[in-house]
Amino acid sequence: METIPLKDKYGYMFADLAKLGKAASVIDETNVYQEANKSTRPLLDKMLEENLLPGTKLEGIENFKDFLAQIKNGKRGLILMEHYSNMDLPAICYLLERDGGEEGKELSEKIVAIAGMKLNEENPMVRSWAEAFTRVVIYPSRSLANLSEEEREVEESKSRKINMASMRAMDKCKREGKPILVFPAGTRYRPGKPETKKGVREIDSYLRMFDVMIFISTNGNCLRINPEKPEDMLADLIHPDTVIMAASPVMECKKFRNDILATLEDYEGDKKVVVVDKVMEELDKLHNQYRAEYERVYKETTGEDVDIDQG
Repeated sequence: METIPLKDKYGYMFADLAKLGKAASVIDETNVYQEANKSTRPLLDKMLEENLLPGTKLEGIENFKDFLAQIKNGKRGLILMEHYSNMDLPAICYLLERDGGEEGKELSEKIVAIAGMKLNEENPMVRSWAEAFTRVVIYPSRSLANLSEEEREVEESKSRKINMASMRAMDKCKREGKPILVFPAGTRYRPGKPETKKGVREIDSYLRMFDVMIFISTNGNCLRINPEKPEDMLADLIHPDTVIMAASPVMECKKFRNDILATLEDYEGDKKVVVVDKVMEELDKLHNQYRAEYERVYKETTGEDVDIDQG
């Protein structure tokens, strides 16, 4: 199926996005909490409507509803989700509202996503895209890699201030009954690069801060990283696709973590890494549970075999 760069197919929308944009272009400790700018959301929904093929659906709706019910009963809720593209967050919110009934709409409204600074600071159009959804912005630890000693000293100070403010903002969201959505890999998966699907160590800390969680898997992706320009988000490739997003049953964070740690009494390595690896393993299991169905529906819809490695 033909693919078209995002900026070529939807460049005509950029002027409107720019006019509607309100989010800060530079992140510091004063603006890490970014409330959704709902005026930009219809443009993203339009992109999804044009590129989500028949057969696109939400699986495990009863799990989403159970998760919402537990949050409303006072539990602190965490969503751990696979990450393939910048359409992941727009798609899950869109499908919750389309397929999840009143509970799905309510959950979509409550979600607060953890997002890296790059989405705000790299490009005005990417920023306008991201601000359609409520976020707590963080300074990712991987951004400190490959810096000179002088640069690292400045950036580490900046990262501490931003991330301390982010933790306070996230704590406030939890107290207000808002679930936090995290992509545990911390970056989008690049086909053929398994290291981009490895969970970041910090996810262990999230498990200790929340009461209940669900995993969300994604099969299918209508916005794919351009292998020729992988760092240019506006060069991402539009690829109409069937998308199946699925939720696991609700799990207790403490039990999930403690069950893993109980097997590691004599383990001398980094136990946090083992816990995070188990998170990624569970996401893979959920992904594979729906993989065959995705491939079948995609072929029925397009007459073509799936032509990209989705993990």
